Amino acid sequence: MHLQHDPLDLPALMASVSAPDRGALATFVGLVRDHHAGRGVLGLEYSAYGAMAEAECARIVAEAEGQWKVRVALAHRLGGLTVGEAAVIVVAASAHRDAAFEACRWVIEAVKAQLDQYTHTCFQ
Repeated sequence: MHLQHDPLDLPALMASVSAPDRGALATFVGLVRDHHAGRGVLGLEYSAYGAMAEAECARIVAEAEGQWKVRVALAHRLGGLTVGEAAVIVVAASAHRDAAFEACRWVIEAVKAQLDQYTHTCFQ
């Protein structure tokens, strides 16, 4: 499950991809910020076309794991969030840091570019 209404759990995501042969964990945590497009933000609400958004998340993770020798965990929050809460987390684990960094960055960029077609964000 990539999409969830509960707060995101970075330690659990890290544990889900950790293994004795993986010496590098790269993480990205996207937090709700207090501004967007020059306006103040108190919070936001994420909604998604569930099955399609889940399938897109799974496709992105599978593509990253096929391109680099990594294991990837991806979680995206749904529902109402306040400033400072984690909206998205990506964790990439690999034997070495280069693959972990590259895969982690690629996944978050793919999420931002491709998942938006299945999600909706309302700013408060």
